[in-house]
Amino acid sequence: MKQLIECVPNFSEGRDMTIIKQITDEIEKTGSVKLLDVDPGKATNRTVVTFVGTPDAVIKAAFQAIKKAAEVIDMSKHKGEHPRFGGTDVCPLVPISGISMEETVNYAHQLGERVGKELKIPVYCYENAAFTEERRNLATNRSGEYEGLAKKLVDPHWKPDFGPAIFNPRTGAIAIGARDFLIAYNVNLNTTSVRRANAVAFDIRDKGRPVREGDPVTGKIKKDENGEPVYLPGKLKACKAIGWYIEEYGIAQVSINLTNISITPVHVAFEEACKSAQKRGLRVTGSELVGLIPLKAIIEAGKYFLRKQKRSLGIPEEEIVKIAVKSLGLDDLKPFNTKEKIIEYLLDNNKEKKLIDMTCKGFTNETASESPAPGGGSVSAFVGALGVSLGTMVANLSAHKPGWDDRWEEFSTWAEKGQKLKDELLILVDEDTRAFNKIMEAFGLPKETEEEKKVRTMAIQAATKTAIEIPFRTMENALESMTILKAMVETGNPNSVTDAGVGALCARSAVSGAFLNVKVNVTGLHDKTFVEEILRKGTELEEKAILLEKEILLLVNEKITRK
Repeated sequence: MKQLIECVPNFSEGRDMTIIKQITDEIEKTGSVKLLDVDPGKATNRTVVTFVGTPDAVIKAAFQAIKKAAEVIDMSKHKGEHPRFGGTDVCPLVPISGISMEETVNYAHQLGERVGKELKIPVYCYENAAFTEERRNLATNRSGEYEGLAKKLVDPHWKPDFGPAIFNPRTGAIAIGARDFLIAYNVNLNTTSVRRANAVAFDIRDKGRPVREGDPVTGKIKKDENGEPVYLPGKLKACKAIGWYIEEYGIAQVSINLTNISITPVHVAFEEACKSAQKRGLRVTGSELVGLIPLKAIIEAGKYFLRKQKRSLGIPEEEIVKIAVKSLGLDDLKPFNTKEKIIEYLLDNNKEKKLIDMTCKGFTNETASESPAPGGGSVSAFVGALGVSLGTMVANLSAHKPGWDDRWEEFSTWAEKGQKLKDELLILVDEDTRAFNKIMEAFGLPKETEEEKKVRTMAIQAATKTAIEIPFRTMENALESMTILKAMVETGNPNSVTDAGVGALCARSAVSGAFLNVKVNVTGLHDKTFVEEILRKGTELEEKAILLEKEILLLVNEKITRK
């Protein structure tokens, strides 16, 4: 999965959009990032910017934005309602896909170190990036705000994590952190009563509801020894919620902020809201997503509802997403466009022509054309994808077989493994052709001078090595798929045993076909140690595939002969 992180810097300027435009222009100049949202507030005099991209690109864009903000925002003249202590007040990084929180924290520290060293701005790290527990809370780091920053910086206890402990009246300080994705999410109720919507909100939110003396509705709110209200905690951690009425739709909603979806995912919040509503004589009619959501959150929701139905989880991603959207009722109030609401789909604006997006006829005709690519490597990967798809199909059919209801999880596990291998092999269909094209590009480099010849040779060698590694990955994945195919012949739906047999033929062909590509490409590689090792491993993989194919076909023929 491609690594993606989100960055949500808050700039202390919300009235002069020419200033904000200069900052966002710096973000958009950076490749591999996409500017998703610019949200200025006049009263707060603050603008929240959201962009997403690969980690290195996001760090680069964030640094350039912070640098530009230091040039165009003068904190000594800033006034606004929102707490703040710097031109770029906060800059959180949020893991979206293919990256852990620990890795994201490392990127936050890299950004903080660079900002402190190159821009001489005091940096405080917060949330998951905090170096001490005391500094986890943003409000604690920002206490005293800009007006108290000069005094704060001379206190050794408040020495910045990065950068100088010197007050710069123009830039102030910055808080850089790493946090989980925050989702704004509304649950729709079949009522117009805000009071009843609030009751559901109080049931589920982390804070809960105030404890009252005597009557639970009209009684006096109980207070602790410090005079603060006493609360009865709600069901869900990392969840903020309140009830409100939406005139546009004519219904009341429970407005929810999920501040850590690894603690309380969307589907859990939805289910708890449903339970609370039902207890109160209400019904949840659907829900509404405000802003964007990571793909993994939707996939988790889809799989949750599939488990409730005791259905196989090993179905294509598109089907899992559809189950999530329908189960959560995300299309209750208006159509839910996955390409606009799911971050990864929104970012997938690559216009490059892909082989796997072609029709079967189109791919066949492209292969049969005068072009040398796609060739045997891409076809091998595609044949392998078809082979494991057959095994996955048998697993899914077995999970639904009448009388086998108690075995659905067993076959679901096999189907999930099959889907993963299928997706990897489909990626390799295009990767193999790209690898071939890279070799052609390298051969086309100039070779007039000695330096050009050296650069050209290095490029050819690097491209050749990639062109060897791609089909080798096809071999590994296709061979692994044969364990699924064998299991389906042995234990799967007996009516589909020949489908698994055909899958084994495809998988073995994919292994042998990809190995031919490996062998032809190693002839041009100078690294003989690498060549010897890859040929040894490739021979082992092919021998195992041939042996497995024989075992699977023997089992298939035994089973169909018995019939």
